[in-house]
Amino acid sequence: MLLEQLVDQNKAILEYVGEMPKISAQLAHVEQAVDKLQADVKVVRATVTDVSGKVADLDTRVSALEAA
Repeated sequence: MLLEQLVDQNKAILEYVGEMPKISAQLAHVEQAVDKLQADVKVVRATVTDVSGKVADLDTRVSALEAA
């Protein structure tokens, strides 16, 4: 009975180890997606910062025109 349990455990371990290449490929895909998202976030952050500055400048100019 003990030998049968050991055999079953070894089979489960071998199945898991056999899945490692597939898991590794999926992980590589996830890493690529995260890298792309990081690059996109940098672009979005820069754009939002630029637009925010332009809005602040426009607000100042509109306030000056309204005061005149």
